[in-house]
Amino acid sequence: MNLAAGSNQPAITYLNHETTVRSWLLTRDHKRIGVMFLVGVIFALLLGGIFAMALRIELLTPGPTVMAPMTYNRMFTLHGVTMVWLFMIPAIPSAFGNFVLPIMLGAKDVAFPRLNLASFYIYLAGSLLTVFGMLWSGADTGWTFYTPYSTVSPTTVTPILMGVFIIGFSTIITGLNFITTVHTLRAPGMHWTRIPLFVWTIYGTSVIQVVATPVLGMVLLLVAAERVLGMGIFDPSRGGDPVLFQHMFWFYSHPAVYIMVLPAMGVITEVVCAYSRKNIFGYKMVAASTFGIAFVGFFTWGHHMFVSGQSTFGSGVFGVLSMLVAIFTAIKIFNWVATLYGGSIDLKVPLLYVLGFIFLLMFGGMTGVAVATTSLDVHWHDTYFVVAHFHYIMVGAVLMAFLAALHYWWPKMFGRLYPERWSFLAAMTIIFGFIVTFLPQFLLGNMGMPRRYYEYPREMQWLHVLSTAGASLLAFGFGLIAIYLLWSLRYGAEAPVNAWGSRGYEWYSGSPPVPHNFTEAPRFEREVHDYTVAEVPRVY
Repeated sequence: MNLAAGSNQPAITYLNHETTVRSWLLTRDHKRIGVMFLVGVIFALLLGGIFAMALRIELLTPGPTVMAPMTYNRMFTLHGVTMVWLFMIPAIPSAFGNFVLPIMLGAKDVAFPRLNLASFYIYLAGSLLTVFGMLWSGADTGWTFYTPYSTVSPTTVTPILMGVFIIGFSTIITGLNFITTVHTLRAPGMHWTRIPLFVWTIYGTSVIQVVATPVLGMVLLLVAAERVLGMGIFDPSRGGDPVLFQHMFWFYSHPAVYIMVLPAMGVITEVVCAYSRKNIFGYKMVAASTFGIAFVGFFTWGHHMFVSGQSTFGSGVFGVLSMLVAIFTAIKIFNWVATLYGGSIDLKVPLLYVLGFIFLLMFGGMTGVAVATTSLDVHWHDTYFVVAHFHYIMVGAVLMAFLAALHYWWPKMFGRLYPERWSFLAAMTIIFGFIVTFLPQFLLGNMGMPRRYYEYPREMQWLHVLSTAGASLLAFGFGLIAIYLLWSLRYGAEAPVNAWGSRGYEWYSGSPPVPHNFTEAPRFEREVHDYTVAEVPRVY
């Protein structure tokens, strides 16, 4: 590898071998596409965060504070739509999956580079249409688009429905690309039991994306057809069945939780190994639990519908199957903790986010077992308890893993180091802020506060104020991260070729990597994260 003068970094990298705008817009390099996805999902996170802060400010007082009731309805809808469809689903697979998966496999690129670029532009087109719908009039249906209200709402629902529909194609294409890449482009010697666990989670996620996303696309198209053409599919006043919508929507949207969380678990595994200087405890169990979650997740959609009139037997079956997911999740947590136990712990910022992830996942997971119990769910259904539960298990887990991945792979992606003290402060602020934001919402839900309500009794105000204070801490933490990461791009110290001394396969390439990842075919002769040999891996 040709190194730059006086540097450990390659002279020619994917960042500087072509520098025109056109070279970025038409690139087929998976790394550049991953970076473009990263910029897109960070913008979505910013937008969703602005909507969230507006909601929390409104809820500072029991009555009207800064907005009218209809604006509030639009605001929580746009927050949910932005965070779920534009940020959390593509965040880790499309951004970090695109960047590191081919390198981890020893490949030059993904199997279908042109389709990979197309998937980005499809995501961009769907996102722009969704934002257009928000700016035009917005929707007030909630991110779930429940019928029959979504078919008759006076707000502009159709452009947002079609925007999410288009984004679904990006998800499917990305999933197909990753599945094919894993099957066909692994380096010689990389057999199935040597594949990094991050790749396994992306593979399991891709299977869910390919199988379940068409069902979501179909149901969104039917809602749009019902609004535009007046067809009677879900609206009972036209002879439709609204419960049918719930079955179809949750058949996708419950597995979609695992589209968000499984890649997050993959990130956690990589970071735990790197900073405990140990290979994962129970590799096969961790890989198998990934597919256990993915498989069982397809049969648990009915636990969102305990009060929809489905049979007691059906609710019981869905409840038991939902609890099975907790067992597979517990296997992962046990193996992460067992890996950390006895390891040579190096407490860097990515590992701090891992600890936040494990806490939120365990807390949110236990409340998930509770809401999978019919008698408890009836009490908490559509209350703030459910809001707090899915923010802990879904949003918190994805955010912690996203930030862990961002800090762990930042030197790999951009060849720069960030200031550790500031990053520690930001991490502590975000973890503490997240807990303060959503812990009071468990109490609010248990007191009977319904979700999506504009007003509430005065005795609940202190909990809402506490929640808004936590959200403000979150906003401060994210602002801090944005400042020091942007600063590091220009002024940060040059990163060593392997900033963390990791044995992960992605560190076998330069930092930043060369255009086709390796200057010669890599040889993965060691197990991934093998720390029994002192020297760091050779860079190809």
